[in-house]
Amino acid sequence: MGVTGHVVFSHGLDGSPFGTKIRALYEIAEAEGYEVAAVDYRGVDDPEERVQMLHEFCRGFTGHLILVGSSLGGYVSLAAAPTLHAGGVFLMAPAIYVPGLPPLKRGVPDCPIALVHGWRDEVIPYEQSMRFAQENRLALHLVESDHRLHSAIPFLRYLFQYFLVEARRARFVP
Repeated sequence: MGVTGHVVFSHGLDGSPFGTKIRALYEIAEAEGYEVAAVDYRGVDDPEERVQMLHEFCRGFTGHLILVGSSLGGYVSLAAAPTLHAGGVFLMAPAIYVPGLPPLKRGVPDCPIALVHGWRDEVIPYEQSMRFAQENRLALHLVESDHRLHSAIPFLRYLFQYFLVEARRARFVP
């Protein structure tokens, strides 16, 4: 199978490009034919600077682009998706409607979006993802987990593989 496109991971504020969720999903994306990369935002707390870093990182990418973000990385992925013309956005416990974060300027990207959040999230209340899903008519997957979603990794892997197949299919449907 040839290269399908790119999957780019954006980690959260205290995360790293080598985190548990990224490692768990990385091989799924590779198996689906994507080139896979993760932006290293460590030491960069400003969300707008992170969005700019993601734009720079993806410059020159061709083909289907899937953005994957966890926590603050979810906010960054959503904020960058419209101008990067992303073919899909996979969000895990995204930092949306968080006090102090700038509002998303361009709204929801016109592409498939998957949204997963833990019932027991101690950092970002799951109700914020519920609000976002309701306002934008998105499917929301609530799982029995905390903010890190480590106990939901088997489900994340299953959902991510399904999401990649569906996002690729949506790309070719007129």
